[in-house]
Amino acid sequence: MQALLALAVVGPLVGAVAALLPAPPGLKGRDPDQAVLRHGVTVSGAILLVTLVLAAGFDRDHASTMQATTDIGWIPALDVRIHLGIDGISLPLVVLTALLTFLCALYSYFKMPAGPSPKAFVALILLLESGTLATFAVLDLLLFFLAFEMVLVPMYFLIARWGGEGKQAAASKFVLYTVLGSVVMLLGLLLVGVNSGTFDMVALATDNGRGLSTSVQVVAVLAIGIGLAVKTPMWPLHSWLPDAHTAAPTVGSVLLAGVMLKMGTYGFVRVLLPVAPEGMHTFAPYLGALAVAGIVYGSLACLALARPGAKGDLKRLIAYSSVGHMGFVLLGIASMTPTGVNGALFANIAHGLITGLLFFLVGAVKDRHGTADLDTLAGATGAALYGRAPRLGALLAFAAVASLGLPGLAGFWGEMLTLFGAFDPAGGLSRPAFWTFTAIGAFGTLLTAAYMLVVVRRVCMGEPPARPSGGTGLGTGGQPESEPTGTTGTTATAMATATATAADEGSATAEIADVRPYEFAAWTPLVALTVLAGLWPAVLLGLTDPAVQKLLAGGKS
Repeated sequence: MQALLALAVVGPLVGAVAALLPAPPGLKGRDPDQAVLRHGVTVSGAILLVTLVLAAGFDRDHASTMQATTDIGWIPALDVRIHLGIDGISLPLVVLTALLTFLCALYSYFKMPAGPSPKAFVALILLLESGTLATFAVLDLLLFFLAFEMVLVPMYFLIARWGGEGKQAAASKFVLYTVLGSVVMLLGLLLVGVNSGTFDMVALATDNGRGLSTSVQVVAVLAIGIGLAVKTPMWPLHSWLPDAHTAAPTVGSVLLAGVMLKMGTYGFVRVLLPVAPEGMHTFAPYLGALAVAGIVYGSLACLALARPGAKGDLKRLIAYSSVGHMGFVLLGIASMTPTGVNGALFANIAHGLITGLLFFLVGAVKDRHGTADLDTLAGATGAALYGRAPRLGALLAFAAVASLGLPGLAGFWGEMLTLFGAFDPAGGLSRPAFWTFTAIGAFGTLLTAAYMLVVVRRVCMGEPPARPSGGTGLGTGGQPESEPTGTTGTTATAMATATATAADEGSATAEIADVRPYEFAAWTPLVALTVLAGLWPAVLLGLTDPAVQKLLAGGKS
């Protein structure tokens, strides 16, 4: 188990280096680009298999105990150690990261985004996976910071080199926000390490803040919390996220929403709650207020983008929905109760599955139509995916109702538990304030349902356009058929006019492909896990609850 966890963290890094090297003659094949994309699928698939073996070997009866641990001295002068381990909190995030990376690599093998060499693309995807897995597996504060920052470089280049319109500005804004937040976070981590005498996260969690004064805890929570809040992102530090998602390639958006945002909320649970409980207690009401502000703001922004005439981008809308969903996660953490924190961790996984699926689906719609603009997609009556691509339309509707928290699907349990946690917060927290947060959060669920149903109505419903008849001279999808020998000039002119008309109608009339086999392969696991987590929440809660109980009790089971 020790070797498997170390392999899961280091393996993608080795694979990234190998992707940049010339392929051995026997593995080049006829297409070197496809060979390196196949390398990405192979390496990420192997890492997924390793994490599944880790999950199978994990002792669920002792989910609160760190397992598969490695503890090796690294920098003795600072007492920095290469300390790895997983418990019931980190294991689901490790498996989710490996799964989404593999699905993105598989999707890219068949649908590589336009941009430079596939070698660099595959190397960046694997480097991103290594940094994310390390963030969830390391148990040393300085290593946590290094892994936390390691993911910035690959995501910057994925956006800047393989993104769409406005990619350079979006990538620069992403790095600027996250680096500035991380500088403040580093100061907070150093403050904790210097004052406690150790950077070991297990020792700090067991000490439960007893070695830190209240003033040190308050300053540490403020500094570390700012860095984590930027990555989450928490309102009002969220403004980098919509631009990044809008410009990023499909797989970049999936990984950004599915795993990178979880690094911020994971830091709140793994670092701040056990290490500085008094500081968290001081800031919990403010965190709860900002959380519900994010819920309402994200939902209202989505409603504004979804209304007719707003020229709202569908990817941007899903990005704003993430601000709202992560608000529920932060609200659960702010409650400082086992119910609320378990709900936050459940909502983390649910958001990764559902929003990852949504970005896959929106990317597919954009590829088919050439745009993600809602007004262009919907036209006068709606994009009519139900009639034109029924399986794609059904999947989009499924992901939308899962995102709004339909009972029986994964999105429901996280939101419900976070609201229950906020309704009965930890002792010493203002109950009237948290009751108010609960009411606002519940109102946010109604807003979420409103904008998601508007999206489904405009994109999936509507009247399918009439297919052009054979006499118009148009073939499938509005393309001109081959001109037969002896066609007159008048006929040719008519055909040209018809073709121009079809082009003007654009995506509203063009035939579109339904779900392709590789898309089905990439999306089916996310659908299945969304249903499984919704029908059997104990799969996750059985892992997280013992670890959360121990974490909030100061390292005592």
